[in-house]
Amino acid sequence: MTAKNNPRSPVSKIRLENRAGKAVTVISGLHTYGSKRLDAIARELKTTLGTGGTVKNGTIEIQGDKVELIKNWFAKIKAPKTQVRDRPWE
Repeated sequence: MTAKNNPRSPVSKIRLENRAGKAVTVISGLHTYGSKRLDAIARELKTTLGTGGTVKNGTIEIQGDKVELIKNWFAKIKAPKTQVRDRPWE
C-alpha cells in the first residue's frame, strides 16, 4: 500500500495566520513524522522558498504568505494528502 492510499497517513493542513500584522503560513498535522523529519521538511521549504521559518510544537511555521507555493511543493514531492485553509481572517 502506498502512502497516497494509506488512510493512516498524516494529513498536512496548510493555513495562513495573521500575527502582529504579518502573514505566517502554518503547516500542521505532520507531528507524527517526528522532530528530525519536521526539521528537514522545514529546512527544505525555507531553502526552496527563500524565507525564514521554524518548527514549533509539531507545526512548521514559514514567514509570509506562501500557501500556494507550499501546496505546490507538497504536490511535487507527492505528499499523500493536503488540506488548505487560506486567509481565515478575511
